[in-house]
Amino acid sequence: MAIDAGTGSVRAIIFDTTGRQIAQAQQEWTHPTDPKYPGSMNFDCQTNWLIIKNCIKKVMQESQIPPKNLKGIATTSMREGFVAYDRFGQELIAFSNTDTRSKSEATWLKENQPDLEKQIYLKTGQTLALNAIPRLIWLKNNEPETYRKIAAINMLSDWITYKLSGKLVAEPSNASTSGILSLKTRKWDLTIPKAVGIKSNIFLPIYESGSLIGAVQPEVSKETGLDPQTKVITGGGDAQLGCIGVGSIYPHQAALFGGSFWQYEFNTKQLKVDPKARLRINCHAIPNMWQIEAIAWNAGLVMRWFRDAFCQDEIYFSQVHDFNFYDLMSPKAAKIPAGSYGMVTTFADVMNFIALKHAAPTFTNFQINSQKYNKFTFFRAIMENAAIITLGHQKAINEITNQKTAELTFAGGSAKSSLWSQIVADVLGIRVKTPQVKEATALGAALLAGVGSGVYPDLPTAVKTTVKFDHLYEPNLKNHAIYEKLYQKWQKVYQAQLKLADQKVTNYMWIAPGVK
Repeated sequence: MAIDAGTGSVRAIIFDTTGRQIAQAQQEWTHPTDPKYPGSMNFDCQTNWLIIKNCIKKVMQESQIPPKNLKGIATTSMREGFVAYDRFGQELIAFSNTDTRSKSEATWLKENQPDLEKQIYLKTGQTLALNAIPRLIWLKNNEPETYRKIAAINMLSDWITYKLSGKLVAEPSNASTSGILSLKTRKWDLTIPKAVGIKSNIFLPIYESGSLIGAVQPEVSKETGLDPQTKVITGGGDAQLGCIGVGSIYPHQAALFGGSFWQYEFNTKQLKVDPKARLRINCHAIPNMWQIEAIAWNAGLVMRWFRDAFCQDEIYFSQVHDFNFYDLMSPKAAKIPAGSYGMVTTFADVMNFIALKHAAPTFTNFQINSQKYNKFTFFRAIMENAAIITLGHQKAINEITNQKTAELTFAGGSAKSSLWSQIVADVLGIRVKTPQVKEATALGAALLAGVGSGVYPDLPTAVKTTVKFDHLYEPNLKNHAIYEKLYQKWQKVYQAQLKLADQKVTNYMWIAPGVK
């Protein structure tokens, strides 16, 4: 079983030993804002644990498998979010991944210790844009009584492991997004909390992903229908476990996950940070493996916005005729030439982690010509824009590693579109393959559960047994040459748009706390 705790919902999913999904139970959840604190996005541990238990109970009932046949459970979650506990193991407060209440703390750190962020990045691969440090300082400044009681913290996937097993631990793939874990040692770097004036005695023992932690607690067994002998295994961060779920477990493999945000993950055995601090470095959920990560902000969310804002007729047709919206739009969009008649679309910038900000979104360089510039052109241009940002990320990774990527695995909701998959291949100029299981994060967690509980002897065997691919897209090199030229134009347009936002002529689409 995998417990997959995403930003908008949580799922309990059971797979058989061949990787086939047997049953799933899913429930949406929300992360309430505290009206006292703008930007806050709390994680409600009490309510959310009830939701998780309900999902487990439902999936056990739906699957109809004998509880003793379930060998292991592993957990995965959105990254960056964490939970703070008191000395009795009670949750004091928890932050979701999108909490931004600590803007003033991040700004204060940047202004008063201007070299600190780069120093933290060189050790941890993280900047202040997303990590836990400003949030912990915020607690110290704004909730001193809660801060005083903190005896331990861990990440949200670790919290689910704790609720299942009763064991408070942490694992490196998710913990590495906290900004307090050393990439080199894969252990907590206690010099970092000391440098920023927060507690250094609240960090739990680290167990690698796939480690056996214990068994399901008897009380949880009664409430969910799980067998108390079922083993609980450490899981990890959603992107890292997604890589396992698509078989990206070896050095030099690359994977792209196309959801609301697009995440490009490159595996490496050579621990190397970016001297320019543009890209994020995380621990993979595999010992002695790291990942260079580049994120395209809102790449998939933009497509959802476009659909809901401008394609009501297509939405209606899709609903009435039970037809996929993207399959309805794609045939006409596929007839539009590569480059969308020269239109330039800007939503997110190529990632610059040390100064993370994105200009106001735009479509530009189109003409008042409905034959060429219609909703299908804009639809294609949005697809191309996501791939063009990814091209920028690929170029940066090739520069950092001094090697070229030959092949990419593309997964997630966007990979269900054959047109989008082909555009990615054409823009990047490399082969792109898509897995049969597009939503791979839960499968990755299940494979760790299988390894930790002894179903598989090792992870390579688990991947070989379960991960299959359905399509291979070869790049059209003529189109690739067009996209390379478009990328050069796109960069100039984006810098001009970013300058307008810097001058406050337009609004940023998103800007990290403390960035100017």
